[in-house]
Amino acid sequence: MMRGVWLPLLALAALAIAPLAGFSASYEMTLMARAMILAMAAVSLSFLVGGAGLVSLGHAASVGVGAYAVAILDANGFTDAAQVLPVAIGAAAIFALLTGAIAIRTSGVHFIMITLAFGQMAFFTASSLSAYGGDDGYTLYSRTEVAGARLLENRLAFHYICLGLLAASWAVASMLLASRFGRVLRAARENAQRAEAVGFTPYPYRLVGYGIAGAMAGVAGVLLVNATEFVSPAMLSWQRSGELLFMVILGGVGRLWGAILGALVFVGLETWLAELTPHWKMIFGPLLVVSVIALRGGLAGLVAPRHG
Repeated sequence: MMRGVWLPLLALAALAIAPLAGFSASYEMTLMARAMILAMAAVSLSFLVGGAGLVSLGHAASVGVGAYAVAILDANGFTDAAQVLPVAIGAAAIFALLTGAIAIRTSGVHFIMITLAFGQMAFFTASSLSAYGGDDGYTLYSRTEVAGARLLENRLAFHYICLGLLAASWAVASMLLASRFGRVLRAARENAQRAEAVGFTPYPYRLVGYGIAGAMAGVAGVLLVNATEFVSPAMLSWQRSGELLFMVILGGVGRLWGAILGALVFVGLETWLAELTPHWKMIFGPLLVVSVIALRGGLAGLVAPRHG
């Protein structure tokens, strides 16, 4: 049990020390920020996949809804975090609840395909928003302000804000899964009929869990659009959802901190291969597939096996 605590804390501590240990160049800070933001989105998806058994292929849509909420508010002159953050989180949560209300009534492949369909609907909706760039995307006038200060424009401050929110998302998701609510989610994942037999109706628990995961993804969307100062429909595409799902699987399904590890390795490997060859995707894809097949239990299982 202790490994489930100290290993993620070690990874978070390494990210905290990195800027003070010489990794403070603009490129390195940008790379770490992207990795942490994607890790946050992956943790929210791991909460669904490992905790509730809901394998979503449209999770990036919640990230994108949060990002577009920032863009729309920015275009209308609302840039303070006290305004932006609640709206973005609320929009992502509402999107998740509305789509989840339908998707969760199904299971297995049907659930995956419905989440994919909703994700693509969100993608095409974003593409049709001509006032916010349409297919070309939208560039922010400025990053979100914190109490009137442009804190997010400071690379070091932004790094630690991303780190703090990543740690918070992992902690909140872990506490939820360890609670009575989480135990019902896991029981329904293992055997929904048995959960019903002992007096629990899985549907409302799964729907609430889906909404929570959507809200967490919305926070990642807020950070992502501030990191790039740009949002486009590609952020909502099924390919982005597939990447998040791959991070969860690579890290280890059923272990929230594995999603953090999977995201860090995914981004690091992607960046390293891109520097080696322009044809890096021909190496990257098969390498990830082989790693998932070879590493039973993912990277988390390799670092800390469940038994032994």
